[in-house]
Amino acid sequence: MIKKIMGLLTIIIVAVGFCGCMEQTTKKTTANENIEKTKITDMLGREVEVPKEVNKIVCVGPGCLRLITYLNATDKVVGVEDAEKKWSIYGRPYRIAHPELAKLPTIGQGGPNPKPNPEELIKVKPDVLLACYITEEQANDLQQKTGIPVVVLSYGQLATFNNEDLFDSIELAGKILDKEERAKEVVKFIKDCQTDLNERTKNISDDKKPTVYVGGIGFKGIHGIDSTQCNYPPFMAVNAKNVVDELNKEGHVFITKEQLLKWNPDIIFVDEGGIKLVREDYNKNPEYYNSLKAFKDGNVYGLLPYNYYTTNIGTALADAYYVGKVIYPDEFKDINPEQKADEIYTFLVGKPVYNTMKEKLGGFEKLEFE
Repeated sequence: MIKKIMGLLTIIIVAVGFCGCMEQTTKKTTANENIEKTKITDMLGREVEVPKEVNKIVCVGPGCLRLITYLNATDKVVGVEDAEKKWSIYGRPYRIAHPELAKLPTIGQGGPNPKPNPEELIKVKPDVLLACYITEEQANDLQQKTGIPVVVLSYGQLATFNNEDLFDSIELAGKILDKEERAKEVVKFIKDCQTDLNERTKNISDDKKPTVYVGGIGFKGIHGIDSTQCNYPPFMAVNAKNVVDELNKEGHVFITKEQLLKWNPDIIFVDEGGIKLVREDYNKNPEYYNSLKAFKDGNVYGLLPYNYYTTNIGTALADAYYVGKVIYPDEFKDINPEQKADEIYTFLVGKPVYNTMKEKLGGFEKLEFE
């Protein structure tokens, strides 16, 4: 009899416990179902359901965290890629301006082929995961593994700052994060800079423009004077006469030193990401460099590198103003390039970081070679 009673009590206790679990599960499910959601279409054309109120986010892939910084939304970030902590910050103004981001939990390795860790993502419990440079398959797989809505943004064409994909991405992120007004302000700011640069230079005839060239462009690593770019955005922004454009190619190209000597541009700019290699090569072969008009006349200038974990839009714009000041001093006589750079950085990333970059990278200066 006692055994029967004990058995019955055990059944009752288990049943009560089970009901309690059921009640907790039901409450949790009901709470999730009560979260108001909205459907958006991301830059890959995927339809994603996201919470109407987003308070916690994670950014994955090259440049994604930068766009969120432009939106003044770093307070919503709850985890960052390992690359954001371990890589040098000096080519990325948004990281100089926000050192606190390095203190957040790590959610994956980052880099050109980002590999977010699903387990670490689940731990930080973001409402939405924003990503750049991942495929539709990767986005769907990540969403399935974590249960977190994954929204893919885009920079559009690499290494430029004037494309609708970029602007659409800023506005989409603004909509998700309740930063729609700020997103409009950011897009307007970038477009206003572009308009200003163009208006100052659009009526200058080609015969009054000096020929220009940029070397030392980074491309999957650092390179010397022979590394350049067709349709170089800072040149295009001020309608400069880039000797490389006659190649009719897109983006990055390597040229021969003989070709550069043949072009013999009036002014040469050097991306300071590659300045060390240019100086080393100069010391090995000063005769070659001094046979170039720009080196002989002292018309060689440094530019801040703006392609680091994809395009640093603020730096590209600042470079364009400096390029304009060098090529067309009369049209840019009211511009102090260093002050303009900090005006741009302050608006986009929240702090004037030009001097920090100048200290580490070189800044806007006429380059001396011995």
